[in-house]
Amino acid sequence: MTPTPHIHAAAKDFAPTVLMPGDPLRARFIAENFLSDAVLVNNVRGVQGYTGTFEGCPVSVMASGMGMPSMGIYSYELFHFFGVENIIRVGSAGAISPNLQVRDVILALGAHTDSSYPSQFIQGGTVAPTADYTLLRTAADAAARLQMPISVGNVLSSDVFYRPDPGDTVAWGKVGALAVEMETAALYVNAAVAGKRALTVLTVSDHLLTGEALDAQARQTSFTDMIRLALHTAKEMA
Repeated sequence: MTPTPHIHAAAKDFAPTVLMPGDPLRARFIAENFLSDAVLVNNVRGVQGYTGTFEGCPVSVMASGMGMPSMGIYSYELFHFFGVENIIRVGSAGAISPNLQVRDVILALGAHTDSSYPSQFIQGGTVAPTADYTLLRTAADAAARLQMPISVGNVLSSDVFYRPDPGDTVAWGKVGALAVEMETAALYVNAAVAGKRALTVLTVSDHLLTGEALDAQARQTSFTDMIRLALHTAKEMA
């Protein structure tokens, strides 16, 4: 079934590995600045998807939109209808660990969540959304080769951006969450159900403990370490 309601493309239009930023403009930035011969393969609802090559390796990049419902739709369709084997989310996160600083890079080992999204797959239990180990190990090894510092640990995937009491988010740091974002739990569960691989690579864009934050332009264009790491991971998985 291609195209789908949300992706107007043929299965052959996507590479086996897709990088997924939340922001369509970041998808275009990655395509224009990191991929060779990038071609626009999807633009339904302005959710831009491109396929090109990185150092000779076919790679696609497509936006997921914001939040788990949006990530849930796009990752599901890519896994089930377009032959995609690996999705690497490249996104921003708010640090809730005192050991992190703005612009630090995180590999999300697992995703706590306050969302009901994973519960659709299991009744009467708690799903533990985790990264694919092969992708995680490949990314960690690539970071070592690139001499790129990373932090590896759990994150919080939240349905809520504007929370009445910010302390409710910060409290997740007490159970080891490094940062908060809004998509990873849905991506990891979808990958597990589909028998595919997923990994989230994040850049700290703001810090909930210190108040430091990057502006929107910096979020779109300055996360080059995260993007380079994801692309080298994609190349190693080819």
